[in-house]
Amino acid sequence: MSFLEDFQASLEPLPNILQRKYALLRDLDKSLQDIQRQNELHCLQEIEEFKEGVKSGNIGPGTSLNKFSEEAQDEQKHAIRIADEKVALAVQAYDLVDAHIQQLDQYLKKLEEQRREKDNAALAASLALNPDGNGKPGKGGEGGRGGRKKTRLGAAASTGASAAAANAPSMDLDLPVDPNEPTYCFCNQVSYGEMVACDNPDCKIEWFHYGCVGLKEQPKGKWYCSDCSGMQKRRKGK
Repeated sequence: MSFLEDFQASLEPLPNILQRKYALLRDLDKSLQDIQRQNELHCLQEIEEFKEGVKSGNIGPGTSLNKFSEEAQDEQKHAIRIADEKVALAVQAYDLVDAHIQQLDQYLKKLEEQRREKDNAALAASLALNPDGNGKPGKGGEGGRGGRKKTRLGAAASTGASAAAANAPSMDLDLPVDPNEPTYCFCNQVSYGEMVACDNPDCKIEWFHYGCVGLKEQPKGKWYCSDCSGMQKRRKGK
């Protein structure tokens, strides 16, 4: 039986156990209230009897009521015992729930460790396939240079990153980044979402994020970054 199955099996009877303990707590609380009301009436009666005794002269004026009768004191002790039982039951219920919470914490911790191991294994496999750590595409790859694009992250991350990039010309991604991951674009960030390559073979940057260069879709024909485009214009001006 796996840890999760064992935890589910131990969790299944918990509601019924707690329900019984809470029902017992309610019964004890009712008994405590009854004994407290009974003791209060008993003590008030003894106080009234003491006052009547003073008025009738059976009790001297200087005499004080030092303590209640043994019967009244027994009622008070019984009330204390019931209150202690209530506290003990409440502690038992708390400890029972806390034990299950600790079990769940251990299970979640174990899952987190397994996730980290898988991530490390995936990273190691990725580095083994690309030992130089340079995922930058070559100049002649991907079937020609005109309007090339690529996506380095998964589909979900690519969609979120490209949508965010379309709303801001430059941004810092709050994503875990490999320190060996190459950077691109004017923003000097890692590759994410859709990217376009400059058609100048001597471009120092080469790859750019759509949002950083104001693109929303793949350009038609050749495309040059602003640096290379300005350089070409200056050359033509000469």
